[in-house]
Amino acid sequence: MLEALLKNEGGYVDHPADRGGPTNWGVTQAVARANGFAGDMRDMSKDQALEIYRKQYFFKPGFDKVMTISPAIAFELFDSGVNMGPKRPSEWLQRGLNALSRSGKDYPQITVDGDIGPATIRSLKAYLDKRGDEGEHRLLALLNALQGSFYLSLVEKNSSQSAFLFGWLERVRF
Repeated sequence: MLEALLKNEGGYVDHPADRGGPTNWGVTQAVARANGFAGDMRDMSKDQALEIYRKQYFFKPGFDKVMTISPAIAFELFDSGVNMGPKRPSEWLQRGLNALSRSGKDYPQITVDGDIGPATIRSLKAYLDKRGDEGEHRLLALLNALQGSFYLSLVEKNSSQSAFLFGWLERVRF
């Protein structure tokens, strides 16, 4: 999963339109500093970046719990979370599960708070138990639709972000 992520992230970049500033392996300078990396971003190793990803973008938001139920959904959340912060895709999952619950008939509605806790995990499990592989495929499609819509809204709000849209869409997998 981490190696697949690095295909999207690459090495050092400092694009003038990138609000994240200097970035290496997809880790912004602010995130690197918050995780104890004090050096020049050009010097951040792949292993240091991977450790930040594990800690900050996989375990902390609870995507490891999703992994035990659906590796495909966990990877989608993880990849999106690296790109835009883990709270947003966590909320998309919760919104999607609520919308797919048939107004709570199939399983209880959950709070959309971006916290992948026990209620979200129970809902995901109940949804996949009911809908199976096709349900997983459709939930992934919904998560990707929300992701693509978010990227488009970024560009519509700030045309400087259009420099990144083509690359961002590589992350939207159907």
